[in-house]
Formats: sequence, C-alpha cells, structure tokens
Amino acid sequence: MVSRRLLWSKIPTLARRRNSRWTSMLHQYLVHQPAATIHIPTYPIPSNFLRTVTTLSLTSQKRRGKKITMVTAYDFPSAMHVQRANIDMILVGDSAAMVELGYDTTQPITLDQMIHHCQAVYRGVQASMNRSHDENPKKPLLVGDMPFGTYEYNEVDIALRNAYRMVKEGGVDAVKLEGGSDRRAEAIKHLVDGGVAVMGHIGLTPQAISVIGGFRAQGRTAARARELVDQALRLQDAGAFAIVLECVPANVARAVTDTLEIPTIGIGAGNGTSGQVLVYHDMLGMMSHPHHEEFMPKFCKSFAQVGHAITKGLDDFKKEVEGGTFPGDDEYSPYIMNEHERTLFDTMLERDAVERERKKQQAEQKLKQADEYEQLSLYGGKD
Repeated sequence: MVSRRLLWSKIPTLARRRNSRWTSMLHQYLVHQPAATIHIPTYPIPSNFLRTVTTLSLTSQKRRGKKITMVTAYDFPSAMHVQRANIDMILVGDSAAMVELGYDTTQPITLDQMIHHCQAVYRGVQASMNRSHDENPKKPLLVGDMPFGTYEYNEVDIALRNAYRMVKEGGVDAVKLEGGSDRRAEAIKHLVDGGVAVMGHIGLTPQAISVIGGFRAQGRTAARARELVDQALRLQDAGAFAIVLECVPANVARAVTDTLEIPTIGIGAGNGTSGQVLVYHDMLGMMSHPHHEEFMPKFCKSFAQVGHAITKGLDDFKKEVEGGTFPGDDEYSPYIMNEHERTLFDTMLERDAVERERKKQQAEQKLKQADEYEQLSLYGGKD
C-alpha cells in the first residue's frame, strides 16, 4: 500500500510540465482528495531468479560466512551432475588439457578447444535446470579459463577480444586469468571495463609451469607470502570479483582472505578461504582402479571411487557379450516384426539363398587368405 501524496512526489517535474492537463487532474486526485491509499499489485519474483548465482551474490556469501563451492566440468554430463548438486560455481578449467585430452600440462589447449568445452558445459547446465524436479533449481555461475597465450600480450585488446569469444560463443558468465603482476592487473581492469567479469588466480599458476619449474607450492617464505597478499590486493583493485589461491600455506591463504573484500577460492590452501574448488575427475576418483591408483594431488580428497564402478561395468559388459547373455532375446531386444512381415522376409531370403551362400564362401576364402598373408609376411611366422 502506497500513499497518494508519496506517488505524486515521485512523478518527475519534467513529466508534469509536458502533460500539464493530465497531471493537474492526477494532482487533484492524489493530493487534494481525502487521504486514502492506492493498492499497487505486487508479483512474486521467480524463485529461479533468486537462485541464480552472481558475482555479487558470492561477495554477499563471503560476508555472511557461508562457504562457496566450485567444481570443474568439461562436458555435458559432468555439467548436469554438478548443477544437480547445487554447486555455486562451475569452472570450465584449462585442466581439461590434462584430464580430458591427455596432455602433461595445461599449456597446449587452445582457445577454440576451450570454447568447445564451455559450450558443452553451458548446454549441460541448461538441460539439467530444464529437467530438474527441484522447484528452486540453482543456476551456478559459469567461469571459463582463458587458456595460455590468449591474454598475456602487451596489447590488452587481444585479451578483451578473446574474452568476448569466451562469453559470446562459449556461454560463460566470467573468465579466469592466472597471475598477479601489474600487467595481469592491467589486463583484468581492461576486461572488466569492457564488461567481462574476471576471476583471478595466484599461488601455483599451472600455465606458468615453465617459469616456476613444476607443480610446486608457492608462498612458503615470508617474502613470497607477502607478495601474494600484494598480488591479491592488486587484482581486487583491478576489478576481479574473486581469486583462486592454489597450493599455498593455510596461514597465508587465511591472511589473503582476511585482507580482501572479495571471496577467495582455495585449492590446496587450507580451510581459511571463502570457498573450495576441486577437479571433477580427482574428487570423484574417475581414474581409480581396483588394482592400482593413478596419481592424486596431495590436497585432493576422493569423495567417490567412480573409476571402480566404471571398471566393473565395462568388465561385466565384456563378459556378458562374450558369454552370449547380453542382449538376450527379450528384455533388451524390444523391436519385433509382426507375423505377416516376418513371413514375407523369410520368403525373400529363400529366393536367393544359394547365391548368398556362394558369395559368403568367396568372402570367407578371401579374408582367410588375407589373414594368412598378414601373419606370414608381416610378422615372420604363423601363430
């Protein structure tokens, strides 16, 4: 309920002058009539709007002391799983180069490849929300890593142009840049001024592995730790909405977090950060095997052993196919012909049965000769 006099005060003076006749009548009704109130209908804000994670809501989350969650995703199904878990942020990380494409470092992945992964993740999030049975599905903030070689140039317009591609083509809400130097801060400021939200990343910066000499912890001396604090402040001043702290001592990460207004997201940085991020494949044990374990970073906890289930599923499939029990004649063979069509089909086969058998024998002989040639000529002996 809003008072009439208050409504009159909200009408701009210029609007009153341009519509003097109409406004005089409205003034008579709103101000000189006996005091009354006018009912202004209100409409509920859609619940899914309230559940949309934004850069501002993350800062608010830090102020309220509620921890922030972030998980990587690189494709349609992983994005659906992460969204269903109501994770706050999805990072389409350049770690895809290692866990998806098999490279030893993150450096080889290209901008086009990153956009390809971002598009798949975007579609996964949208599909998951559309199919959700939750009355209030959460739309996570989608962050994409700017790959190595796309933002380090002196000409910061190159970084902005590539960031625009990530947003416009990849569908991300924000991009992430590694490093805390003055030049990196300049690039971040240029992107933010251009309308692109940016997450920073300091500590262990995997794209700079050639410079830092490998995947090793950072900030373990007082001087280096103080430098990380200065870098974080520099990125905050440049307009970054959050900063990833990777592989730094817990006390250093806590000091950085307490110094900043924006959230920090830790990975191997203790519990004093505003939130945590882990790689999807690592935390779910995607590469785990019942008889041996793949390398796992020291800071990573496996919350599941999905790799074990995958191995068992594949083994069971192989056994059932080789044993002739899958797919069977009933449960997994649902497509049938009616009796009339089956009879017609059998009649058609009978017409050229002799000719088909002759061609089959010719093909068998040809393949047998080719197989013997391969064994004798290429491998020097017959099995």
